[in-house]
Amino acid sequence: MYWNSRLRILDVWVDPVNMQQALDRVEFFLKRGRRPHSVFAVNPEKNFSVPKDPMLHETFKRADLLIPDGIGVVLAARMLHGVEIARVPGVELMERICELAANRGSRIFLYGAREEVNRKAANVLSRRYPGLRIAGRANGYVKAEEMPKLVDRINRSRADILFLGLGSPRQERWFLSQKDSLDHVRVCQGIGGTLDVIAGNVRRAPNFWRSHGAEWFYRLISEPMRIRRQRVLPLFVLNVLASKLKTLVWDAQGQQDEGLFGGRGAAQFHEDCAHIPGISQS
Repeated sequence: MYWNSRLRILDVWVDPVNMQQALDRVEFFLKRGRRPHSVFAVNPEKNFSVPKDPMLHETFKRADLLIPDGIGVVLAARMLHGVEIARVPGVELMERICELAANRGSRIFLYGAREEVNRKAANVLSRRYPGLRIAGRANGYVKAEEMPKLVDRINRSRADILFLGLGSPRQERWFLSQKDSLDHVRVCQGIGGTLDVIAGNVRRAPNFWRSHGAEWFYRLISEPMRIRRQRVLPLFVLNVLASKLKTLVWDAQGQQDEGLFGGRGAAQFHEDCAHIPGISQS
């Protein structure tokens, strides 16, 4: 499903939604959906990883909901489109979806992470959201030859919501390959390492860091190995600045044309002149 307000940020896209708007769309998918609706997170790293696979890039483009998960994407939307949006962290959206599911009686299925992490996360969610119906779960180490059995388990569980904790781009590729085999799932959210957070293995940044858009820096300090992923951030910033500069140059050129050619632009001016006898277009 396309949304008219979707924004292009370099080589990816994002929906300018806040948390409540994202949750409203998820509820709409649950109420009216007749197929699996994909919910993917957008951050600067995906601007470089997703376009490498043309089919994955197209799947990402056609996603039903692309949430502004990274602060870099939020700032880029403001700079490139003048749109004020706030972060919608995937971990927080998942928790809100679980709350919604508990209230609606919707079933969820957890797929991803290590077995002990998956099991602990399921227990935490059950305690945190009374009435939450966890229809099934599976760790993220299912072999390719066992995948048809997993899909059959998901279908037989009659889960309405499927959380994919496989990491990106693996979880998006899984959705691309399996979406047509899912009979009952109506919402499928890629949640990356969220199950580790819920299980307590990974700590989120304190509120101070999150409120100042620096959760990425806190995680880098806490997990130095993330530098491999986050080394693309300076390149993302440079590309955004270059895109903005290009837009400013085009706008300035357009204003010059408007001033020189009576507000019609150079092309229209020359087209008008072509109909005047004695005026050469050479």
